[in-house]
Amino acid sequence: MMSEAAGHDWQSANQHALMAALADLKSMLRRHAALKSHTGDDGSPGTAEPASPVEEKRAEATAFSNSISNKTPVIAEPPAALEALCASFSLSRFERDLLLLCAGIELDSTVAPLCAAAQGDPGRNYPTFSLALAVLPDAHWSALTPEGPLRRWRLIEVGNGSAVTAARLRIDECVLHYLAGVPQLDEWLAGMIEPIAPVAIADLAPSHAAIAEAITAAWSVANEQQPLPAIQLCSRDLADCRPVVSSAAASVGLGTFALPTDLVPVATAELDALLRLCQREAALGNAVLLLEFDSDSNTSGDARSRGAERLIERFSGPIIITSQEPRRIAHRPAVQLNMDRLNIPEQRSAWRLALGAEDGDTIRIDAIASQFSMSLPAIRSIANEVIARAAALPGADLAQITWQACRSRCRTRLDGLAQRIEPAADWEDLVLPQPQIQLLRQIAIHVRRRETVYDKWGFGAKSSRGLGISALFAGVSGTGKTMAAEVLAAELQLDLYRIDLASTVSKYIGETEKNLRKIFDAAEESGAILLFDEADALFGKRSEVKDSHDRYANIEVSYLLQRIEAYRGLAILTTNLKSSVDAAFLRRLRFIVQFPFPGTEQRAEIWRRVFPAATPTEGLDVSKLAKLNIPGGNIRNIALNAMFLAADAEQPVSMSHIHDAAKTEYAKLERPFAEAEIGGWL
Repeated sequence: MMSEAAGHDWQSANQHALMAALADLKSMLRRHAALKSHTGDDGSPGTAEPASPVEEKRAEATAFSNSISNKTPVIAEPPAALEALCASFSLSRFERDLLLLCAGIELDSTVAPLCAAAQGDPGRNYPTFSLALAVLPDAHWSALTPEGPLRRWRLIEVGNGSAVTAARLRIDECVLHYLAGVPQLDEWLAGMIEPIAPVAIADLAPSHAAIAEAITAAWSVANEQQPLPAIQLCSRDLADCRPVVSSAAASVGLGTFALPTDLVPVATAELDALLRLCQREAALGNAVLLLEFDSDSNTSGDARSRGAERLIERFSGPIIITSQEPRRIAHRPAVQLNMDRLNIPEQRSAWRLALGAEDGDTIRIDAIASQFSMSLPAIRSIANEVIARAAALPGADLAQITWQACRSRCRTRLDGLAQRIEPAADWEDLVLPQPQIQLLRQIAIHVRRRETVYDKWGFGAKSSRGLGISALFAGVSGTGKTMAAEVLAAELQLDLYRIDLASTVSKYIGETEKNLRKIFDAAEESGAILLFDEADALFGKRSEVKDSHDRYANIEVSYLLQRIEAYRGLAILTTNLKSSVDAAFLRRLRFIVQFPFPGTEQRAEIWRRVFPAATPTEGLDVSKLAKLNIPGGNIRNIALNAMFLAADAEQPVSMSHIHDAAKTEYAKLERPFAEAEIGGWL
């Protein structure tokens, strides 16, 4: 990049060279006008207008050109905009002067009357092809054709008229600004493509810097015999691709602009226009086109995807495609590079640098890097937000603010794919036998300490398989499976999302895997706790493969198990009947927690804890209430209903209110209200 002083010098030199070139062009117009005036339209002698002296201007232009080639003294690099444009689009001398003629109308008020004089018509004070053919040297007809560079790349526009040679010519506004040394994005492209700020390779994580270097290496082998390949950059975290692409481009002196594929038009004419304007923009800006497939546009075959593939194959400049899965490129050489997410040490280093963490915060920052898998742009963005918030709150806990900011950022994608459950329970609310409580605490330990065991103590380096933390919660409805998941989420300060497998599984081949991939990819950033309800709907005993539907059903199960085993967070599956789950699947789960039907003592404990401290009660007999042979979920329903009945009667909650609420609950369960359960209540 040029320094501010160098940029100012280039602007001055570019303006100087452009005015000198225009002065030379005006002298040609004057000479032709003088000749036309001298001979007259009918061939008779006329009055010649003396040509203005331009030798001084020509000398200045020559000095500018020499300064480029000799790299002394006015400016060495880059060349003047006009010369750079001519080189980019391979313009002939005639095409260059014709473009300059169209620019002169906009930049110099004296050019219009010269055009009128040169054409012998005061009303034709604008450039035309016929004027250019008559005035400019080295004229050739091919410059007028639609496939010539002037019209193909829309450097000039041809107005409506009865004849092409007589039509008004106008320079494209974007090209005009470029020649003036003030590049502007084309108005039509402005809402579609986005310039990406350059990034130094030194600012990338080591693993991503290696990818940037691999991109430049792939470009370096291109030559006349081996055209420039399209680079496919495949990554599960597409946000990390932009800095890598921008860094690779900047290292070879190129800019970058991004185009999302969901903006690629389907209609052929619009696609062709987009292609030409993108190529022109890449040439004018000396830039790489970054074509971005989002996670929802990975499937080939739809009209927009086919349009993007045609754009890839026909774009002649440097192009990089980012997607989660490889794209089909049939008619162009391509190089595929796979980029992993930042590893934990790289994320740890990025967090410390972005937050300026002190030694006392190191351990907690390490925990953030272990829990949240963030892209480098996301880390920097969150860090800036956290620093601003901490500055406004003296004494604020930087690590805690960062943790909560990460949770909020990661919710964006998952909220549209699963139901987020706000934890409302803690360990005191769980009424379970001690072995189950201990097992749940072990699960929390595995989640909290995985960074120590996997990374610091090296277990993760031995094998990447089976590092996911998975658990099966088995027990009849109402025994506390979901509450236990809430307790773990509250303990670990993580978000809890419920995924209904019954609605995720699709009868259409491939759709189930697609739905699951979206969920897991979105959850990877936060390591959120995923709660898969009714796991037996998918993990039931496998049947013999009799047709394609059976085969694909087994594939769906295998895919889910594979993602669960690789998932860096905690995945919990629930079932009402453990015996219905295939034994082979059970062996691949790290924890199995059996939630038993509560006995009398446990039901009594649930009744003691079910009413909030602020709830007025009167005459409640826990030993009698415990005779209701129902699990905790139904007990909570009865308690809540009794509270409403008591509130409506403006009385404390009593046994009579619970009696009426229990009758309603039993009717819902279609169970008889046994006298043995309520004997002696009233």
